[in-house]
Amino acid sequence: MQKYQEQKFNLPELKGISAKNIEEHLKLYTGYVKNANFIQEKVAELMQDADNNAYTLGELQRRFSFEFNGMRNHEYYFKSLEGGPTALLESSELKKKIESQFGLFDVWIDGFKRLAMTRGIGWAMLYYDKNTDQLEHAWVDEQHLGQLNGCQVVLALDMWEHAFVYDFQPSGKKQYIEAFFENLNWEVVEQNLVNSQN
Repeated sequence: MQKYQEQKFNLPELKGISAKNIEEHLKLYTGYVKNANFIQEKVAELMQDADNNAYTLGELQRRFSFEFNGMRNHEYYFKSLEGGPTALLESSELKKKIESQFGLFDVWIDGFKRLAMTRGIGWAMLYYDKNTDQLEHAWVDEQHLGQLNGCQVVLALDMWEHAFVYDFQPSGKKQYIEAFFENLNWEVVEQNLVNSQN
């Protein structure tokens, strides 16, 4: 079975999010990649005697979605911060879709930021549903509970405390959300939408 490869991200100096915070955050991403690979290897090994290993196999396979989605969610997150902040152009497909579906862009972004303030740990996600040709918001508990089947990630905002506590303390979620959007490369987010439509 092909192993998952840890990706490297070309992250500039970020406004409001320290290099130390990013360094520690990337270590967690590395752990998700390693754990996803470990589970795949262990499952293959235990399948040699599946009947006697049924309980362990079940628990490992249950855990796999947590590790795998943790890996992928972070890849969307870090890629959206590569290259420095860029504006969302008026002519972009994403901006047009947001405005046709939600009205004013400011109304949409306010709603997304409110989603990100959900109590608890998880992710604020913007998806594209190809079946309905529309955008969907969702809160994902931890890494895996609440993902929208069949939808593609357009924007992923990590709202686990590890993403911001070093810089903002546990009470600083709102400031962290603002810092994230100040550093966001909308060109990457736009490309996520384009890719999901193909």
